[in-house]
Amino acid sequence: MKMSNSIASFVLLLILISTNCLCSAQQCRPSGRIMGKKPPPGECNKENDSDCCVQGKAYTTYKCSPAVSRHTKAELTLNSFEKGGDGGGPSECDNQYHSDDTPVVALSTGWFNDRSRCLHNITISGNGKSVVAMVVDECDSTMGCDEDHDYQPPCSNNIVDASKAVWKALGVPHNQWGGLEITWSDA
Repeated sequence: MKMSNSIASFVLLLILISTNCLCSAQQCRPSGRIMGKKPPPGECNKENDSDCCVQGKAYTTYKCSPAVSRHTKAELTLNSFEKGGDGGGPSECDNQYHSDDTPVVALSTGWFNDRSRCLHNITISGNGKSVVAMVVDECDSTMGCDEDHDYQPPCSNNIVDASKAVWKALGVPHNQWGGLEITWSDA
């Protein structure tokens, strides 16, 4: 009887260890760090309360994002996809600028997934409402603090960077735009 209990305990321990390993293998861990550089005067667009890189500050980078589900948790941020806006250059998916009145988004690098979601719609839910928006750009989680990234830090790995139209559709009061916990899914 003692042998059976020992074997059962050992098997249970192995199951717990393997389950823990599988869970931790699916987590998204930082891939590195980049050091901030001071932007040249007038080169970091602070529209929509965008952050500018700080000289000597270490910024965490990610090549992955949390797993996508039917209700993927994310942080909604505000971005202008218009020419001259804080989004920088034209959108990655179509090399175009987009009106702030159009519901479009940029996704963190892992969710952008090498352009696999380009020009596809996602459903964003927050503030008790939902909106469908098109993925047009990447919110780069691997690079930042340079001219190509408007001297802004790398994105976190859980960002849905949205146009003003998305914020309006979710009914978020204008004075609360900039950061909102949401869920999203492929439409």
